[in-house]
Amino acid sequence: MEQQGLRMTETKPGPSLFKRNPPIAGEAEAIESAKSGDAEAFSKLYALHKRRVYTLCLRMLGNVSEAEDMTQEAFLHLFRKIGSFRGESAFSTWLHRLTVNLVLMHLRKKGLNLVSLEETINPSEDDAPKRDFGSRDPQLAGSVDRVALERAVASLPPGYRMVFILHDVEGFEHNEIATMLECSTGNSKSQLHKARLKLRELLRQPEQSIQQAGLKEAAQ
Repeated sequence: MEQQGLRMTETKPGPSLFKRNPPIAGEAEAIESAKSGDAEAFSKLYALHKRRVYTLCLRMLGNVSEAEDMTQEAFLHLFRKIGSFRGESAFSTWLHRLTVNLVLMHLRKKGLNLVSLEETINPSEDDAPKRDFGSRDPQLAGSVDRVALERAVASLPPGYRMVFILHDVEGFEHNEIATMLECSTGNSKSQLHKARLKLRELLRQPEQSIQQAGLKEAAQ
C-alpha cells in the first residue's frame, strides 16, 4: 500500500492509494490506429480502460446502472473525440477528464447539487489538527484496507464524495474542481476537509457499520 496519501494524478508524479497502472504496452499504437478509424484498435482501448472508467463512474455516481450507462457514453464520446488527443498528457488522464466532465453534465441534467452551499473553511476545535486543507492527509495516508476505504468513500454524502474523488483520487487541483463544480475554491477545500474527517470516522467503525452507512446513502 502506498504511503503518499490518496492522490492519484498523472500530471504530477507521486504514488497513490488508488494507484493507476503504468503505461500499457501497445496502447500508443492502438491510439494512433483508432484515430484512423481502426475499429479493432478502438476495441483494444476499450478493453484496456473500461474497468477504470467504470470504477470512476461508479465512485462518482454511487449507482451501478448509471455507472454502466455512463461508461458506455464515455466510450461513445471517446470514439467521436479521439482524433483530438494530442498526447500532451497521459491517455488515461485525458480519458478520465473526459469521463468526469460527462458525469458532471449528467448530474446537472438531473438537477442535483454537486456540492454544499456552505462556504466556511474554518474547522471547529473538534476538527483538529489545523492544517492546509489542500495538503495530503497523514491520517489517511497509511496502510488502510483498500476494500474498507472504497466502501467508506461510497458511503460519503454526494458533495463530500465528489470533491474527494476529484481531488484525492483523480488529482485535480482545487481551482479546477471549483470550475467543474461551479463553486469557490474555498468551498472545494472545505468539502475535502470534511470528507476526510468523515472517512476517518467511518474507517474507525466496524465494517458492518460502514456497509449500513453506504446502503443508507444509496437509498437517499
